[in-house]
Amino acid sequence: MGSGYMLLALLIMGASWLVSSTLKSKFEHYSKLYLQNGMSGKEIAEQMLHDNGIYDVKVISTPGMLTDHYNPADKTVNLSEGVYNQRNAAAAAVAAHECGHAVQHAKGYQWLTMRSQLVPVVSFASNIVQWVLLGGILMIKVFPSLLFIGILLFAATTLFSIITLPVEYDASNRALAWLKDKRMVNQAEYAGAEDALKWAARTYLVAAIGSIATLLYYVSIFMGSRERE
Repeated sequence: MGSGYMLLALLIMGASWLVSSTLKSKFEHYSKLYLQNGMSGKEIAEQMLHDNGIYDVKVISTPGMLTDHYNPADKTVNLSEGVYNQRNAAAAAVAAHECGHAVQHAKGYQWLTMRSQLVPVVSFASNIVQWVLLGGILMIKVFPSLLFIGILLFAATTLFSIITLPVEYDASNRALAWLKDKRMVNQAEYAGAEDALKWAARTYLVAAIGSIATLLYYVSIFMGSRERE
């Protein structure tokens, strides 16, 4: 199982690198595809919020690249510097996607609600899970329950990764539907936005697969120790 897991881990790391590199390349490519309507990412976001009857969400700029996110706690759509002021297909895609999360929040989308409820648990688990798992493996013969606790903590983070998938895919679907229905982009711009969001979603898919594989690896170690007792 050890060598098998190492091979799987290497494959997942390779897939993660490939997807991340492709996403960056796609973003750079579609950043050169300027919108005919001349709207910035900020304006795209504000228009989508308005068209969905959402008036209590602010669109603000946040430092960094690909740091875009929606914060349900303070109802803000945070757009990175490469999206907020830019007027291209990549910016339109990202801005609309983040507003898709705001629409989910406004409509009480079940998967987003579940993910939000898990945030405190995952924040706590993420801070200590690696130490608990390491201690559990080192002390597996004298204190196997510690590894079991680590597995439970890691399972929470894995569940979060799995729940994130429908949340992200749905936000992209909402974004693309709005861009198309409201004719915010032409055919070429829409194809670029769709392609960019497709690769963005794949980063979450690879992360979820990696988390599941790692969880199963720790479970196999725990079960193996139980069988040897």
